[in-house]
Amino acid sequence: MIVDCHVHLHGNGETPAANVDFRLKYADRLGIDLLVCSLGESLRRQPTAQELELDNAWGMEAIKHCPQRIIGLVYASPNHVDKSLQLMERYIANGPMKGLKMWVCRRCNDPNCDPIVEYATELDVPIQQHTWIKSTGNMPTESTPADLVELARRHPAAQFVMAHSGGNWECGIRTVSHQPNIAVDVCGGDPEAGQTEYAVAFLGAQRVLYGSDASGRSFASQLAKVIGAEIPDSDRRMILGDNAVRMFKL
Repeated sequence: MIVDCHVHLHGNGETPAANVDFRLKYADRLGIDLLVCSLGESLRRQPTAQELELDNAWGMEAIKHCPQRIIGLVYASPNHVDKSLQLMERYIANGPMKGLKMWVCRRCNDPNCDPIVEYATELDVPIQQHTWIKSTGNMPTESTPADLVELARRHPAAQFVMAHSGGNWECGIRTVSHQPNIAVDVCGGDPEAGQTEYAVAFLGAQRVLYGSDASGRSFASQLAKVIGAEIPDSDRRMILGDNAVRMFKL
């Protein structure tokens, strides 16, 4: 089984179903079985509480269209803690979604993230956190791997997936290597050789997941980072699917 743990469903149709069908056409070419999806339709960086409702409803419609292939993550915002907790109760505690997505509303070491992480820990679901290290400088509210380490240390029972391996993946992977409740996905950057091998060396294969960041990147270019990696096949199987199945309880 291959699980893409980092997919977005926007920009390729006017409905959730149209976007799902577009993605699955290409996933099928590459043998990708499940897509873990988040953020909804519009990629709102600073959503209002009502926009959070709309984005999560979009994700729910995508799941209903193809529940055997689409896995949903609640888009949570530390700017709207009460609304995020309500959505987690509705779509995770009482619904089909399997975890959380936090993006760039605030840096993830902000105390407003704590109630959201505490409830995710109670629900026993992972948190996918966007991180990046940009040579031109991050956005003021954009998290770095060091920010995520700070949050993870406050919540040692929580499980985090550091999206994009921090962007600058050599620095990002080293930064989180000693924080055992942080895994990484390899998605979103250029299809460089060596990223997957580097992650396995510093973290162990059990803390590395395949993701694409589609449609920002293609399934194939990001899958190549794992398929072409010089690692044992047993590690490759964990990264391509087994780890996501375990973490998201698929």
